[in-house]
Amino acid sequence: MPVLIISDPGDGTSQKVELEDAMISSLVGRRIGEVIDGTIANLAGYKIKLTGGTDKDGIPMRPDVHGGVKGRYILSGGVGYKPKNKGERKRVVVRGNTISNETTFLNFSIVERPKGAKKEKPKEEPPVEA
Repeated sequence: MPVLIISDPGDGTSQKVELEDAMISSLVGRRIGEVIDGTIANLAGYKIKLTGGTDKDGIPMRPDVHGGVKGRYILSGGVGYKPKNKGERKRVVVRGNTISNETTFLNFSIVERPKGAKKEKPKEEPPVEA
């Protein structure tokens, strides 16, 4: 079952939305950086941007690798590899920037809110006195 993680950069929160398997077909073929309508995640009127994701094995999607398949690439840093020394490179397995049926976690960021929508702040509870 695919899971969407939607981040709100305005207040630094995120929420998790689980999709039905049939709903993922509307996202297959989308690429990292595309802006889509938020109704897929029950956010009517919102626009959300795909920022990344992982497949069923935890292999991350990388924005500069085209396609939706896994591959072994020589990387010098960025998503999927963090070098320990300057100039170090390594061949690692990453997935391309296109959503496929194997993609299970997708990361989105809110880029546009509906007109009149307020940024909701979590309500603070008063301290309990003993």
